[in-house]
Amino acid sequence: MGKGGGKSLSRDGCVGFTTSIPIEVLLAAGRIPVDLNNVFITSPDKREWVEAAELAGYPKNICTWIKGIYGTVLRKGVREVIAVTRGDCSNTQALMETLEVAGVRIIPFAYPYDRDPEALRYQIEKLCACFSVPLRSAEHTRRELAGVRAKLRRIDELTWADGRITGRENHEILVSSSDMTGDPAAFERRADALLAEADSRDPSPPGVRVGFIGVPPIFSDLHSFVESRGAQVVFNETQRQFSMPFEAGDLVDQYLQYTYPYNVFVRIEDIAAEVERRRIRGLVHYVQSFCFRQIEDLIFRDRLPVPILTLEGEGPGPLDARSRVRIEAYLEFLAAGREGR
Repeated sequence: MGKGGGKSLSRDGCVGFTTSIPIEVLLAAGRIPVDLNNVFITSPDKREWVEAAELAGYPKNICTWIKGIYGTVLRKGVREVIAVTRGDCSNTQALMETLEVAGVRIIPFAYPYDRDPEALRYQIEKLCACFSVPLRSAEHTRRELAGVRAKLRRIDELTWADGRITGRENHEILVSSSDMTGDPAAFERRADALLAEADSRDPSPPGVRVGFIGVPPIFSDLHSFVESRGAQVVFNETQRQFSMPFEAGDLVDQYLQYTYPYNVFVRIEDIAAEVERRRIRGLVHYVQSFCFRQIEDLIFRDRLPVPILTLEGEGPGPLDARSRVRIEAYLEFLAAGREGR
């Protein structure tokens, strides 16, 4: 996932962003898209970056991802950040204001809550103008990326249909598709290598089929722990959405179909369809401490047809003992066939 380590992101055309945006615009402009979440969570210094935000004055009871992005931008020397002001985190506006005070150029981008295509087109065209690239060039880039996106769909299929790719592998490559590690050609080679390795594997033994919904987890070992207990993780909701797993007519249509930034009912429609298609027995809903999206858990529980385990995380690192016990009990419950809602 992402690009951790000590490399500066200040002088090589990098543009950071706070959640998935139309990377086709940046690539068409010759810039390097950088998902700041991936840089943060893969860095060995991630705890220090969170502490740097708190030392700067960020409250303790603010989402760790927001604090991590703040620390990442300052410690990695990011000069430009596209901040998604609608369609992601409610704290992003304050984040962008504090980064602006620190001298970072902020470019706002907003997904329309009602998925209005003209409003989205306006936002994409505004982003194109900001980087002096015509929309037709970004559309050309979208078509160029169709091949690697098709390979990501194949990776996802080998996870749930054949069991030749683990849920953790699925998570790691799909979550990285938000920026394609800044280098689509290298990222495609990574996808090719995983597909080649999967072709030589036997299908994994059948296990309880579970899916993950919600934001990508801050826990480092969630997928591996669940799969070590005999379950099969066959669905990563948001990570799959990052890969843009659908046929689209143009760039606007592609980002209209992308469910994450819109209302919860759009996401529920997608999740319910995948629960049926992938024969999922239960869902783990990961929620981040101090995140407004925790409230959506009420709606998921009311509208989705399988039992849900809600798992809350705060800081980066391995699962805590209490979460491990809860996961084990939940998987035993599913394996026993007592999945009444």
